[in-house]
Amino acid sequence: MTSKTEITLEHFYIFNGTYAKKEGEEEKKILYYYPISTDSETQIKNIGLGEAIIKFTHLLLINRSFSPGQTCDYCHTHKTRQIYFEPEPDFWMVMIVGVPYLWKTKDDTEYIEYQHDEVSSSVCQAILKQTYAMFKLFMGSFNTILNDPDCGSVLLLKHKLDHFYSRYLPSLKLNNSDILDVFQGLQFLPLDKTTFLHVQCFMNLVEAMFSQVKYTAFLYNDQLVWSGLEPQDMQVVYNYLVSTLLPAHLETELHGGSMPRNSPSPFTTSHYGKFVTGPSSINEPSGIGKLPKVFINYSTTPISLYLVVYRALSATICLFVDSKTSLLMDFFKSLDTFLGPQLTTLVSLVAEQCSKHVSFTAESCPKYLYFNKLNLAYKSTIHMDNRRCSNVLTTPEVLRIITDINNDTKRFKEAGEIVIKTMSEYWVVGKLSNLREFFVVMQQKNANLIEIDDEVRRLCDQQLKSIFFH
Repeated sequence: MTSKTEITLEHFYIFNGTYAKKEGEEEKKILYYYPISTDSETQIKNIGLGEAIIKFTHLLLINRSFSPGQTCDYCHTHKTRQIYFEPEPDFWMVMIVGVPYLWKTKDDTEYIEYQHDEVSSSVCQAILKQTYAMFKLFMGSFNTILNDPDCGSVLLLKHKLDHFYSRYLPSLKLNNSDILDVFQGLQFLPLDKTTFLHVQCFMNLVEAMFSQVKYTAFLYNDQLVWSGLEPQDMQVVYNYLVSTLLPAHLETELHGGSMPRNSPSPFTTSHYGKFVTGPSSINEPSGIGKLPKVFINYSTTPISLYLVVYRALSATICLFVDSKTSLLMDFFKSLDTFLGPQLTTLVSLVAEQCSKHVSFTAESCPKYLYFNKLNLAYKSTIHMDNRRCSNVLTTPEVLRIITDINNDTKRFKEAGEIVIKTMSEYWVVGKLSNLREFFVVMQQKNANLIEIDDEVRRLCDQQLKSIFFH
């Protein structure tokens, strides 16, 4: 009889060691600690241990005991995996993950067996970096908050950290995380030139007609068609949209019954447009609601913008509006009047084009995962969706192998290939070429290496015709 636990978030904390000048001031360095119920003595002890590990490894790096130029990213213990990340100078984020274990019985004696292989350090590192990227998107960077000319202070930073992470951390899906968290890619929707031009012209027209709108993005079925943001900014926004905002909105709509419409009268032409962020209805004088504010453009000068999300059928439009603008209901009414009918028509055009390229993959067919580091594009037939809901067409073991191969390919200079066969008759192939990664998963019991290589080549020719692999 065995029972297995899941991966758990044991502790999460953020500290700045420079804030404790003297002995006895250790509590001053603590900026945020999760769980909130943890007593201050335990917080100080755990943060002190984490800081000691960071400083110790830093000294070893200076003395070239470890690889020079590298930082302390994680630490393995028997029961936990400790992940370290320095997002800004002197600010450290630490996440401690509990390793899952099995209760086993042998000779009438129960004992615990820890499943260390089920926790990927690179995946945990990617999740920790996500937590910072998401905070920076909605709250601004740590230094941006501290240097706010109006009210910047350490107290304000602590308040914002508590406000954000107390809500965000419980939503982490550690058990459903895999190689997609490492890539943090954008799933693009391939369209023919004419249809794509229709979308691009429509988005340019929106920006021209509404001067408050600084940037736009267009998604169809959670796939990105057009974006005016830098890829690194869109990467974080896209993750928020497909994993949090849009699923919550769709669930609300399903519970609400039929498809909502904004038409004030049955005699007027109705459309399927609705604001996801903004007023719940343009016909009710209940105000515009609370609009999320996002911070982007960190590569030059950070700016804050309102995020207005509008949806019609399977299409989603993101409008990044100047936060210095006073947004009134008239603005949203004008947006709805313009966007609703035109977007409903545009969706039909995109849907028609997509229907021509629908392909069904049999369960026994090879599955693949492709990622391009140049434009952050990814495509996967292994994952049914990108919402971290365990909708995958392979085993957790295979996903862990793909992550391990991804770590190994970092040692390649330009190109390389790794082939692995598992005990369960899975073949996993990883190829790297020109900053593009391609993984193929096949379950063929009697196949040999030559047959597997031929199948991978066939998939490359079929799915990646314009991409050259050495």
